[in-house]
Amino acid sequence: MTKISDGSSRSSRSEIGGIPTRYIGIGAIVVLAVWFLLANLDKVKIQFWVFTVTAPLWIALLATLIAGVVLGWLLKGRRGK
Repeated sequence: MTKISDGSSRSSRSEIGGIPTRYIGIGAIVVLAVWFLLANLDKVKIQFWVFTVTAPLWIALLATLIAGVVLGWLLKGRRGK
């Protein structure tokens, strides 16, 4: 049996102005993250177990953000299993 679509049914994902809401949410998070990074430009001491480094806070925040994104991407595949 062949299913014929007349084009009247919309996709199950919602859109705002033709843009999927997922992309709008990702864009909002990116804008807030960049704003937060730029608001934190002071230098800080970051102490690891063995050594201490001095770096701008935005670099530490950016490294944490990137680590979180990579970890989320790696664990994304496990959700469906």
